[in-house]
Amino acid sequence: SVYLCCLRNNRIINFTTNVSVNMEEPERKRKKLDSSEEPASQSVIVSFVNTGGEDLGYEVSMTKADTKATLDTVINKALKNAEFRPYSFYIGQIEITESLKEALKKTSYKSENVVRIQYRPEAVFEVRPLTRATSTIESNLGEILCLSFSPDGQILGTGSGDTTVQLWDTTTETPIAKCEGHKGWVLCAAWSPDGSFLASGGMDSTIIVWEKDGKERGRLKGHSKWVISLSWEPQHLSAQCVRLASSSKDCTVRIWNVGHMKVETVISVHTDTVSKVLWGGSGLLYSGSHDRSVKVWNDKGKLVKSLEGHAHWVNTLALSTEHLLRTGSFEYKNEEMSSPEERKKRAEKRYKTMLETIAPGATERLISGSDDFTMFLWDPQNAKKPVCRMTGHKQLIYHVAFSPNGLLVASASADKTVKVWSGLTGKYVATLRGHVGAVYQVAWSADSRLLMSGSKDSTVKVWDVKKMKLLYDLPGHSDEVFAVDWSPDGQKAASGSKDHILRFWRN
Repeated sequence: SVYLCCLRNNRIINFTTNVSVNMEEPERKRKKLDSSEEPASQSVIVSFVNTGGEDLGYEVSMTKADTKATLDTVINKALKNAEFRPYSFYIGQIEITESLKEALKKTSYKSENVVRIQYRPEAVFEVRPLTRATSTIESNLGEILCLSFSPDGQILGTGSGDTTVQLWDTTTETPIAKCEGHKGWVLCAAWSPDGSFLASGGMDSTIIVWEKDGKERGRLKGHSKWVISLSWEPQHLSAQCVRLASSSKDCTVRIWNVGHMKVETVISVHTDTVSKVLWGGSGLLYSGSHDRSVKVWNDKGKLVKSLEGHAHWVNTLALSTEHLLRTGSFEYKNEEMSSPEERKKRAEKRYKTMLETIAPGATERLISGSDDFTMFLWDPQNAKKPVCRMTGHKQLIYHVAFSPNGLLVASASADKTVKVWSGLTGKYVATLRGHVGAVYQVAWSADSRLLMSGSKDSTVKVWDVKKMKLLYDLPGHSDEVFAVDWSPDGQKAASGSKDHILRFWRN
């Protein structure tokens, strides 16, 4: 019975009824209202955009059950790739690792919206993380100050405080040659893109060019103070790979011809130490100086642009195409090329493909890091103004490096952190914490998925960039780690320390 009352003729009438009232909603309707799940087969309209934010120009109807593998197939067909390429896919900052349905749950998606999915190219191979030291080699007298793998990853060159350069076979991890000739600390070393020569420079103001068997090819003299940085002309611009740029504490940049062992151009516009020089893929040279400027030159030494903005010394520069320029025509397949011209064509194809993969009409980007705790992202071919001013570090920045695919940037700082940024927009992505001392240098794996760092705290750390977390802590050095490098083939890495020890690392 239900007790009811009603108003009739302005009088309240109370009465009781035996009519039963079902206060529950029908089961079918209740289930429909309570359930937040939608059928996985429900279709969604998808629009694909590249890393530059440009739309493919049409929309695709897909289901929420579609997986990353399905997206890979769709995008390869849409881009008409001759060979299948793997991609990663993002809805905003959410990566699609399983199905569209799982990714959409983490967003504010509404059924009437078009889902914009950004596709990013990935390496066709996967580098295994470093987990152990396979060799511990003590240098004769001095600290390991610099090291560099050859473009094919078969030889490692190291420079140290004992004034020597040493070459190592990375397969057997044994010495090939001890190269003596410098009269001061060896501060920098760089391989030519074809792997034929290693150039070294140091505190004796001299550059020595070594052949890969350790024989001295010649000496380049002209700088009056320390040689701090070296960079070779890219292979796709010159098949012979005989031109080399150097920067010095004497405020100059010099362009040398290694074939004739003579200087071609002396650039003396900077008013303080030139801390870094890079030779870009477009043929332009970039120099960063303690005079707080970054300058852009053509290969004849003529000033093209002066990039201003930093309030303190410019310590480091990095190019988005640097990994590709370093490796020239060498790929993970390591196919043999019969002639220098054939290698040049391969290098040129790789360079153009990389830029087109990022975005149609894309140009190489430049990052500068400074003692003013900031970085600037530049588009030096098109503008004098920076794309972005990147702030977040609390102390000076020692080193910056683009990932091999050009999509991310890692920065190492005296504030004990490594920060990751977008290589396209300069926006902050994540902070990698774990070191308890200043971080001196970082190195990317060839597939852009892993990052290694060397620190004043005597450790090497390996980071998972997708998850933005520490993967492995690699102790072993007993003093500051000055230099780290990951081989272009991804199979090994090396670190050099103040403790005079060179360590090889593998999975």
